[in-house]
Amino acid sequence: MPHSALVTLAEPISPGTGPGLFLRLVVAASIVGVLLLVWILARAGRSN
Repeated sequence: MPHSALVTLAEPISPGTGPGLFLRLVVAASIVGVLLLVWILARAGRSN
């Protein structure tokens, strides 16, 4: 996907000129995903 298409898609989320809120949402979702993965792996390892 070209950069201009991504900027167009992110426009309603980030009204400013920078990535701002959109980047924060991506980082927060990534952190939640990693924590969920660690929790699942920890539970799987504990049951053995």
